Amino acid sequence: CSSLVSLYFFFIPTASTNPKAALKSKIVAEFRPQSLIDELLLYKRSEDQIELKEKQLSTMRVDVCSTETLKCLKGKDNV
Repeated sequence: CSSLVSLYFFFIPTASTNPKAALKSKIVAEFRPQSLIDELLLYKRSEDQIELKEKQLSTMRVDVCSTETLKCLKGKDNV
C-alpha cells in the first residue's frame, strides 16, 4: 500500500516539471494587491471628480461668449 501512495505522489506535476504551474506560482508570489487597490482608488476619485463637474455644469446657466465665465469654468487646475 505504501508503494502505491509513493507512486501516486511521484506522478503529481510540480512547478519544476510543469512550466505553466511555475508561471502561475510566480504570478501569485509577485502579486501585490495594495498597488492595484491604490490604482483603482485613484481611478475612482478621478471618475467621481468628472461626474461632479458634469453635474455642476449641467445645473449652471453659462454665457459661452464671456471669457471670464470660461476662465472660471476651467478652474484652478487648468490655469
